[in-house]
Amino acid sequence: MLSQIVRPLVQTQIRLLANSQATQTTLVDTIARWLGYLGVQAKVTRLAPDAERIHVSLTVAKPDSCDVTDWQQILKNLHSHSKVDSATSGNYSHMNDAQQLQLSRLLAYLIQVGTPKNKIDWHEVESQLSPLKLDQSILISIKSALKVPQSPELLEKLDPDVAASAFPIAVRIAWLDQEINSHENNALSALLAAMK
Repeated sequence: MLSQIVRPLVQTQIRLLANSQATQTTLVDTIARWLGYLGVQAKVTRLAPDAERIHVSLTVAKPDSCDVTDWQQILKNLHSHSKVDSATSGNYSHMNDAQQLQLSRLLAYLIQVGTPKNKIDWHEVESQLSPLKLDQSILISIKSALKVPQSPELLEKLDPDVAASAFPIAVRIAWLDQEINSHENNALSALLAAMK
């Protein structure tokens, strides 16, 4: 699956960076190249190591697959919201009740297909979800949704806004065991398709 393709590439890049005499230049080129694979034209404008992290600033051009109208709307939205809006901070109050329910059922589905043979222990799941900083209301809704098997039919009629909010969380949930199985891969693909 995705992990079998990406992990060796990442390990190769790490070794390349560790053995490079021009680590900064190599890292800048690597970031631009990897984003280029996704159709995103990016230029690294700042790269600064700090303790155990590397801070990277990017300038990003319109992705190849992005419609001009969508790109203009994205820029307009960014200009009109100088502060980070609540949607990015784990607050899902911008969603209506039906969207929040769909989000929690989708996340419950991913948890269930990620541990198909094991009984799901809510305390363990809750501690694994803790770094994602989800709203308490969403966590309660996920806990409730986990009590019954969630159907893959959830993936057939996805709200694009729910898919966009769910995707980054879904990737992190699917990657909790450092593996992405075929059910998780199908769910992630469906989320991506719904966002188009």
